[in-house]
Amino acid sequence: MTKTRVGVVVLGDLGRSPRMQYHVLSLLSHGYMVDLIGYKGTTLPDSITSSELVRVRNIRPVPDCVARLPRLLAYVVKSLWQILFLLLSLPLFSHLSYILVQTPPGIPTLPTLWLYCTFKGTQLVVDWHNYSHTILSLALPPSHPMVTITRILERMFGQLASNAFCVTKAMSNDLASNWGVDARVLYDRPPEKFRPVTLQEKEDLFMKLSSDYPVFCDVSKSTGVIVSSTSWTEDEDFGVLLDALVKYEEAILKDEIEIKLSNLLVVITGKGPQKQYYLDMIEKLGLKHVQFVTPWLESEDYPTMLASADLGVCLHTSSSGLDLPMKVVDMFGCGLPVAAIQFEALSELVKDGENGRIFKDSEELFKIIRDWFEDFPSSKEDHELFRENLKEFRSFGWNENWNSVALNVFKQKKDSDSLISGLMMMAFFVCLFLSFSSFVPVVQ
Repeated sequence: MTKTRVGVVVLGDLGRSPRMQYHVLSLLSHGYMVDLIGYKGTTLPDSITSSELVRVRNIRPVPDCVARLPRLLAYVVKSLWQILFLLLSLPLFSHLSYILVQTPPGIPTLPTLWLYCTFKGTQLVVDWHNYSHTILSLALPPSHPMVTITRILERMFGQLASNAFCVTKAMSNDLASNWGVDARVLYDRPPEKFRPVTLQEKEDLFMKLSSDYPVFCDVSKSTGVIVSSTSWTEDEDFGVLLDALVKYEEAILKDEIEIKLSNLLVVITGKGPQKQYYLDMIEKLGLKHVQFVTPWLESEDYPTMLASADLGVCLHTSSSGLDLPMKVVDMFGCGLPVAAIQFEALSELVKDGENGRIFKDSEELFKIIRDWFEDFPSSKEDHELFRENLKEFRSFGWNENWNSVALNVFKQKKDSDSLISGLMMMAFFVCLFLSFSSFVPVVQ
């Protein structure tokens, strides 16, 4: 019996797409063959690369020189490049029963894959993480023609997909009411590697990191450890955390303060466009009781780092207000309570006063941090309550969730003849080539 073959597509760094990696591992656990398609970058886990059922296909990245073109021209050239090399990375003669694609980016991914799936008789499954047009509107006015065109295309081709997943009930309701898309809610859940750790595991990690980051040598039992994972982008205002920590420093320095506040080590992971800007800002602050470190962590050390912290902070606000930060899911998997900035769908994950705290601005975040590390490390009732409630969250993992929500989607068969569909696809490319060649001037 021929194994069912699924294409998993990410128009981004495959190694930095954990949810799609989890999809791959779940498909593999049920015996599916997987073509994993996307940009080469961060190293993929051995559990994927070592599998004989996985074929990794890398899309050629857009040349850096394109970014130096005028914005509109750069957008067009970038899209055409991505369309071409995405199509070239897809199998021509062999058959994929399904293509599962992450969006954003939805453009040009959705139109390109819909075209491919139509000719190949493949079922297109969209995993909605957010909306491309709302992310684009962070850089352009919402009324800009590029935002409008992106929204129209995203809606049109999203409606044409065979099936869809999304990350929240709020997004599922929005897709259904505004676009007529029926998307199953597939909540992010932490894989097994995100778990609480022992004191010895924490000490071993800090000792390992101290060779490159000596600040870890200064951590004592009375030092509070805050961890924040960030992409250093516009939808995460890191200044909110910095303002809160400045207030925390000022509270320690005030002689009249009666409560005892611990020194803090703030561990910041991730990379992104605004990282250097905020690192320069941190250096200028010159805080004495709050230290910062931005370590590069190996993939196996990241879960241990989260589990070794005392409080997680999330500054993700969501361009649409409808997605959820996966970093909080990872923290919850490690049994780490989180303080998260408020936005529309957040309550589907963070329950204020039950498994974490929700804040609106730097003043509220300061009060949360101050209360959390008052008389630290003495145990507090609400801390224990949060961690106890997180055990229930951890009890229903990714595998159980995926099997109950997603598995049936990849069991729906669609009759197709891979040979005929392959020939049709080849004929399409031949016609496309002939169409372009008709514009080439002929030398007489």
